[in-house]
Amino acid sequence: MDQKNLWAPWRIKYIQDLNKYEDGCFICKAIEDKDKDDENFLLWRTANSVVIFNRFPYNNGHLLIAPNRHIADFNETTEEEMLELTLLIRDCQKALSLAVNPHGFNVGINFGRCAGAGLPGHLHIHVVPRWDGDTSFMSVCSDTDVISQSLTELMEQLRNIGKEHNLPNL
Repeated sequence: MDQKNLWAPWRIKYIQDLNKYEDGCFICKAIEDKDKDDENFLLWRTANSVVIFNRFPYNNGHLLIAPNRHIADFNETTEEEMLELTLLIRDCQKALSLAVNPHGFNVGINFGRCAGAGLPGHLHIHVVPRWDGDTSFMSVCSDTDVISQSLTELMEQLRNIGKEHNLPNL
C-alpha cells in the first residue's frame, strides 16, 4: 500500500496546550495577562468581553469572541454581556470585511465537547471569514486548511482598522 503523508507540525502546539493552564482555559489566561495581548493574540478588550485570534484557525481571520467571565453558556450571561457579545460579532464582521474582503462569514458556537467545543468551559463565539471556492482540494481531500497570512500581520491590520473605524463600537 502506498501511504502518503501531509505533515502539519503546527498542530502539536494545539495538542500540547490543551491542558497547559491549571484550569485549562487559554481565554482566561489571556484575559489575566493584560501586558501580553500581542503574545496572546488578543485583538480587543471591552468592558465585559474580549476578541482573540484562534491560533489554529479554519481560515485566515478566524476570531473568537468571549465574555471576560469564565462561563459555559448563554444561560449564565447577563443582559449586558449578551448585548456586548452580539455587538462584537457585528464589529468583527466589519473589521474583517475591510481587512480581508471575505465573501461571507460563518458565525457559530459549540456548547459541550460532544458538540465540538475544544474549550467547553468558556463560552466563545467563532467568527470565520469565508470566500467563494475556499473549500479547495486541500480541505476536501485531506481535511487541511491553508492559511495565507500570519496572525501577527492580520492582528496589526485589524487593530489599525479598529482605531480608524472606532471598533469595537461599544
